[in-house]
Amino acid sequence: MAADRMTLTTPDGSFSAYVARPDGQGPWPAVVVIQEIFGVNAVMRGVCERLASQGYLAVCPDLFWRIEPGIDITDHSEAEWKKAFALYNAFDVDKGVEDIAATIAQVRALPDCNGKVGAVGYCLGGLLAFLTAARTDSDATVAYYGVGIENHLGEAEKLAHPLLMHIAEEDGFVPKDAQARIIGALKNHPCVTIFSYPGRDHAFTRTGGQNFHAEDAAVANGRTADFLAKHLK
Repeated sequence: MAADRMTLTTPDGSFSAYVARPDGQGPWPAVVVIQEIFGVNAVMRGVCERLASQGYLAVCPDLFWRIEPGIDITDHSEAEWKKAFALYNAFDVDKGVEDIAATIAQVRALPDCNGKVGAVGYCLGGLLAFLTAARTDSDATVAYYGVGIENHLGEAEKLAHPLLMHIAEEDGFVPKDAQARIIGALKNHPCVTIFSYPGRDHAFTRTGGQNFHAEDAAVANGRTADFLAKHLK
């Protein structure tokens, strides 16, 4: 596996993305990895590397570039959490989805991409993944414990490609009533598959995080791997 960076361009300016490539010769299907509130950090780079090991060109764009480029923090200190929430509160969700759409388009045109591009997002990125599925031409999208999806359920009618959602039943950032609204609105949608994880809290797949649960993380990531292989390979 090889890793490097690429520059993406929009009418508003340019930003960077972390790129992990599989071994061997492409072209490969691609997956855009949508960050949490901690930037393109070691956890997100690790997700890219895992996807590359599964045969995907994995690209994680720096979606905080409009606020502060190059954010790379962890969930391990109070100061970092404070910084992360400040970034979250300053973040323009609609512009973020536009940046993801630009990333998908530019990755799809790369010589080492075979034209198939999906997306996987976590936390804030889980909300952005839902909106990516609704607003872009992502071929298959995965949302892990997306925060605030219940406020955007009116966009479900625009979903035209497969969407896989992972919901943590004890998510401190997604209350039970929000979960019920999300599931109620989406459970019968032909494009949507939802899995709930009893007893799990927010970010249960975040390696090294306080809510990490190895067994359920493996289950969720296995379901994601099967889903992406079915729709991108």
